[in-house]
Amino acid sequence: MNPKTKKIVGNVVFVLVIGLLIWPTSRSYFQQALMKIGFFKLKLEVTPDAKKSFATSPRLGTEVSFINQQGVPVKVADLRGKVIFINFWATWCAPCRAEMPSINKLYNTYKDNAHVVFLIVEVEGDRAKAEAFIKGEGLNLPLSFPNSDIPKEWLSGPIPTTLILDKEGNLAARHEGLADYSTPEVTTFIQDLINK
Repeated sequence: MNPKTKKIVGNVVFVLVIGLLIWPTSRSYFQQALMKIGFFKLKLEVTPDAKKSFATSPRLGTEVSFINQQGVPVKVADLRGKVIFINFWATWCAPCRAEMPSINKLYNTYKDNAHVVFLIVEVEGDRAKAEAFIKGEGLNLPLSFPNSDIPKEWLSGPIPTTLILDKEGNLAARHEGLADYSTPEVTTFIQDLINK
């Protein structure tokens, strides 16, 4: 291969790789592959600042509500006594899309457990697009949409953001960014909260 052809082939490959990394769907697959080899491990803890914030705001979250896929309002305060897994996401967000299969796996572990509730909250409120994504990916996650303001201590900007609330409604864990929720550590963490 002559030098000119090598340069052209190199440039085409470079453009294709960059294009794949920019295109949301392919970026999701790339991020999922990285999750499978151990990247994006979840550290389940609440930061000291978040603990302090929740300690000074004991009623935080009591007025928060969502609308489920059936159009029924779901108040967080009414879920007291259950562990609540809340994931904030949007269909255009590649990291959100990438972590959905791991959340689906976790959901399937607990979907028949009356002590755990999953709120998969599409923050843009685009119901048709969210439902099309879930169906297209073969996921069976229960979608929800905001029905009130979301406390900034829960969602302060970046998505995906995931919270796990204990049975008293206290923040047990909060994570911003892509993570793998299908690990045994996450299952154990949620099971420990159920058993408390």
